Amino acid sequence: MTVSDRQTHFGFRQVAEEDKASHVAGVFSSVAQKYDVMNDLMSLGLHRLWKQFAIQISGVKSGERVLDVAGGTADLSRAFARRVGEFSKTGGQVWLTDINDAMLKVGRDRMLDEGMLMPATQCDAEKLPFPDNYFDCVTVAFGLRNMTHKERALAEMRRVLKPGGRLLVLEFSKVWQPLAAAYDVYSFKLLPWLGSKVAGDEDSYRYLAESIRMHPDQDALKKMLEQAGLERVEYFNLTAGVVALHRGYKL
Repeated sequence: MTVSDRQTHFGFRQVAEEDKASHVAGVFSSVAQKYDVMNDLMSLGLHRLWKQFAIQISGVKSGERVLDVAGGTADLSRAFARRVGEFSKTGGQVWLTDINDAMLKVGRDRMLDEGMLMPATQCDAEKLPFPDNYFDCVTVAFGLRNMTHKERALAEMRRVLKPGGRLLVLEFSKVWQPLAAAYDVYSFKLLPWLGSKVAGDEDSYRYLAESIRMHPDQDALKKMLEQAGLERVEYFNLTAGVVALHRGYKL
């Protein structure tokens, strides 16, 4: 099989592996300006609590180095920046990264609006431009499911962690079974409708709903982190499994 023959999923569709990144780029370039508004509407504000839980679980403290992968509009980066302190005073660093230029610009502008002078770098999570053993904590929130080769991205995130460092993956997951039918109605009826009315893009939000269903569930993702070389891997179900936070360590 040649590279061009390899297929992967883009939502429920099958596309050539080399084409997925451009399809995903189209989605996030389209929704970037309305991304935060839609997050609040889609989750009824719960995404803020999920992210706050991730920040607490991270254990990030003053002077540490943090990498926010697929950080988009910089919710986590800004919170971590307040924890690590100013580089000139504590040596703490937070790097905001995203493969999508439109999302990264939104995040960079939000940081600047709050007086935060932090690096924002456009890069592919499967090929991180950072040295080995550099960061105390690496996070990826609602970005892993959009990556073409998740196992490569996880391996890269482990590579740039210091020994003793931790990786946190916050992502949509498998909802508690009694809620599955209602969650399907929400995902495939209400969510695309909201996308159409608020962001003017029904198709992108239909893809986002589909991508959640194609993403590994809690136990499968735990195994993927272990296969990437992370240890002491555990996960926390949030909001009846709508979202799960995985944490693993590089020992």
